[in-house]
Order: sequence, then structure tokens, then C-alpha cells
Amino acid sequence: MDPRILRRLRCPVCGEPLAEATAGTARALRCLRRHSFDIARQGYVNLLAGRAPHVGDTAEMVAARADFLAAGHYDLISDALADAATQAVSGFGAYPLVVDAGAGTGRYLNAVLAALPDAVGLALDVSKPALRRAARAHPRAAAALADTWQRLPLADNSTAVLLNVFAPRNGPEFHRVLDPAGALLVVTPAADHLSELVDALDLLRVDPDKADRVAATIGGHFTPVGSTVHRAELTLTRTEVATLVGMGPSAWHTDPGALADRLAALPEPVRVTVAVRVDAYRPR
Repeated sequence: MDPRILRRLRCPVCGEPLAEATAGTARALRCLRRHSFDIARQGYVNLLAGRAPHVGDTAEMVAARADFLAAGHYDLISDALADAATQAVSGFGAYPLVVDAGAGTGRYLNAVLAALPDAVGLALDVSKPALRRAARAHPRAAAALADTWQRLPLADNSTAVLLNVFAPRNGPEFHRVLDPAGALLVVTPAADHLSELVDALDLLRVDPDKADRVAATIGGHFTPVGSTVHRAELTLTRTEVATLVGMGPSAWHTDPGALADRLAALPEPVRVTVAVRVDAYRPR
């Protein structure tokens, strides 16, 4: 693991610094109190303290997301995050750390690191299939299995930019690990995100109180400093629409047979609105 990342990690059990240890072909991270965390052969380290209450996205969901993102359909999100992160780290010294909490495949972390040649990155997720991809997302990034609802395996004030894209928000922990001059960048769906598909395919709707709920989860710890909305119209095939549905939360709630029937009834090509908010916050 890149030492610039390793020195910012902390043992999730006792909070002590971690170091690499090797026994034969097995690799692990260990602290001075001998708590040990295996590094998987796919490259990510398991930094869970105990068992996670959920396993995150399935292999099928992760594969669908990788395919859809690789086609560039959500590049407007990558571009917006790269721009915002570039502004956020202007005052930092060498090797600022970018953490993606709920990183998925690492696509957005990769975009930010590509825009920040001096930065290093850490992808956190509870999904092993996602981390197998995130571990290879960028040569200056590492990946760790971690439950972002719990204490994050990071030192206090260790992070310059924290990304949170369509993922749970742990306000107290985000505040603890961010540098006082750091930035939290939160991406959430706008009200009309995928609106053409919601009724046609009976998908989950965007909560009309989403912005208020986001503010409530982090408002006591952060001050909003900027908000932008980004929209684009996609022209998709039915197969691409199926991939889009399969990569998101509706995949947990949609009957496959009913979805297939509704997809078959869609006129092709399918026009779909992508609409997201990117909110920037500074620690209080």
C-alpha cells in the first residue's frame, strides 16, 4: 500500500496506526496491539471491526454500474466532482488525501485523482465486489472494506476532500476525519432525476424532502459553501436502461418479470434525464 495513504489509516479496533506485515504470501495491516487485517489478493484491505450489518451492492449490481459508467453516461458527475475538488485542495500541501465514502467501483475517485496529480485516494465501501474494482481504479488509490455508518479507519483531520455520491452520510465521522480546511462533496439526485423511467418502470421515486434530509444528517457539523445542479439528457437503448435500473437501489425492489415487460413496452431510443445536485460543505 502507498505509504502516503497507509500513514493516515488507523486500526478500527483501537485507533492505533497501522503498518504492513507479510507472512509467506499473505499480506496484512497490523497495529502495535497486534490487531491484524487481511489484504485480499484483489488488492483491498478488510478494515471491518466485527461483522458488517449488511453486505452492500451485489456482484450483479456492481457489474451493471461498471458497464453503465464506463459508457460515460454519468461523466457529468465525474466532471463536477473533479472541478469542485480542484478548488477545494488549492491551499493544501503535498499529497492531500481524497476519500470516497461509499465508493462503489471507484469511478468518481479515479476522476478526482486524475484532476489532482499530487493527491492520493482511498475508496471505502462495504461491498466486496465493488472493492475488487475500486482497488484497481487508480494507481494512486487504495481500497478498504469499511462500514461508513461506523467509525472510519482514518486518523483525525487526515482527509482533504471527502466524496459522498449517492451513499449514506455519517456526519460526525466525516467531520472527525476531515481537515479543518477540507471539503465534503455530496452528490444526491435532483427531483427530476430519471423522471421518465419512474412511472414507466415503477421505480423508486426521489424523496421530495431529500435536500432537507441531507442537511439534517450533516448540518450540525458542516457549513454549506456551494451548490450546483447538473443535468443532461441521455439517449439509451432498452438494454442500457435495464443496466441503469440494475445498478441502483431499484434493483432491490423491482420484480424482474414485471420490469422486463415494462422495458419491452418502452419506445426506443429511450430519452432519460440525469439530474444531480453537488453540494459542497466545510467543517464547522
